[in-house]
Amino acid sequence: MDQFKKIAAEAAVTQVRDGMIVGLGTGSTAAYAVDALGKLVQKGLRITGIPTSEQTARQAHALGIPLTTLGDQTQVDLTIDGADEVERGSLNLIKGRGGALLREKIVASASTRLVIIVDETKLVERLGSLSAVPVEVVPFGWQLAAQKLRAAGAAVSVRRGTEDRLFLTDGGHYILDCTFGPIAAPASLDRELNGIVGVVEHGLFLGMTSEVIVGGRDGVKALLP
Repeated sequence: MDQFKKIAAEAAVTQVRDGMIVGLGTGSTAAYAVDALGKLVQKGLRITGIPTSEQTARQAHALGIPLTTLGDQTQVDLTIDGADEVERGSLNLIKGRGGALLREKIVASASTRLVIIVDETKLVERLGSLSAVPVEVVPFGWQLAAQKLRAAGAAVSVRRGTEDRLFLTDGGHYILDCTFGPIAAPASLDRELNGIVGVVEHGLFLGMTSEVIVGGRDGVKALLP
């Protein structure tokens, strides 16, 4: 799978052009793209990155990729990121296993193009077939949000980090991993999750994807919505 991720990432970065503002995703697959961009920067490519997590910011800084923020650049030319699931046809996504879903969605929403890179195992016929939907919640009263998520049909698991402590996002929030099973109506679930008090953001990325680049046994292929 690592090799499939790497070839998808290397294919995606060929779309980066001199002078671009580039959103830098988070997670094991996106890390390959950041590595590839670092090599191009070292060869003279001039870009500015907007990282979607502190982890990605550290990686990019170590590779010499100049960084900025959405406070200084409110429009992103191209974001390259990974996904936990990609629904065939719609190219709707579940994201957030890496814990950066809020910043990832903010950067994606500011992007002219969102290119997703995955290995072929991430393609599904229906969202929720393989992955839980991460839901980011404020720490205060998170138990109430969990209760409402269960009422919405989810099996809820509180994400834990090191030393069995509750996982804390870069924004200081908790993540509840919500298993719904195959999701028949993602747009309806999106609205329901957005209506729960205490929910900051969730991992359904609907109608945002410009292209998915898939690495697999037969090489690389591109999917368009």
